[in-house]
Amino acid sequence: MDALTHSSADPAFRDDVIAGLSAPIPAIPARWLYDRRGSELFEAITTLPEYYLTRADTELLERHCPEVARIAGRGDVVVEFGSGSSAKTPILLRAIEASAYVPIDISGEFLRTSIAGLQTLLPDLPIHPVEADFMRPIHLPETIDQAAKIGFFPGSTIGNLVPGTAVDLLRAMRDTLGVGAWLLIGMDRVKSVETLLAAYDDAAGITAAFNLNLLHRINRELDGTIPIEAFRHEARWNDALARIEMHLVASRDLSFEVAGASFAFGAGETIHTENSHKYAPRDARLLLTAGGWSVTHEWTTSDEGFALILARAEPLRFAP
Repeated sequence: MDALTHSSADPAFRDDVIAGLSAPIPAIPARWLYDRRGSELFEAITTLPEYYLTRADTELLERHCPEVARIAGRGDVVVEFGSGSSAKTPILLRAIEASAYVPIDISGEFLRTSIAGLQTLLPDLPIHPVEADFMRPIHLPETIDQAAKIGFFPGSTIGNLVPGTAVDLLRAMRDTLGVGAWLLIGMDRVKSVETLLAAYDDAAGITAAFNLNLLHRINRELDGTIPIEAFRHEARWNDALARIEMHLVASRDLSFEVAGASFAFGAGETIHTENSHKYAPRDARLLLTAGGWSVTHEWTTSDEGFALILARAEPLRFAP
């Protein structure tokens, strides 16, 4: 694939990278980790022995989606936010006998590849892919606009967002799906620091490659000159904020350019690339309530380390 010049790159990507690298505490929004290569690397992460989240989420979906069908009803349209490979989605689609599927993802190329595989698996299911940033309200296809809907946000992707932004996302989901819609969402819980750090810094180095791929993307799409070998991946537990943080740490003093702008980093300085917040039960319910959702059911793994939550979109309230 030919390299993009910064004039033809996604302007939102360019603006976020320039602003993030210029900030007093350099940081780039995690959504830019997911170009095609980043999406492929993340799917590889989900199969790693250290990455417990996929196993926990899949276990709960297989066990409780039949109950979700009894509660929410059958025949709903499933709208998945950040669909990725859609690997776990068939569990829900089959259980509720979905009338249609709307996968939403920011990586259009990866989205199209994933949908082709799903269409082979479920050839009679109408699929309406939407390439979009799901952080904002989305206009769904007219053919399913009035249908009953269940939003699907598996894994622990909500944890990638700081709480204020997570509430904004939940409100955007509510606006997209409408009052009375359902949301099936996964949330990870606080557990031992050793388990958490291993999940985000695996022995095979796949998570490190995923994180460093962001620098490759910047160099490729924004005419960057970042010396990638001078950065290393680091996962940190921030106890005060109950979250894992991913950083790219400069191993020496260095300077580089991105889209014509110059930057300098000292040894030990970092680019903050991702968070993964871990929620206690009451915190999770408060977050959903703030986003306009009322929790109706909650299921957890046997060790109570991961939760699958079913919530319903509430009408706006103008008084306590």
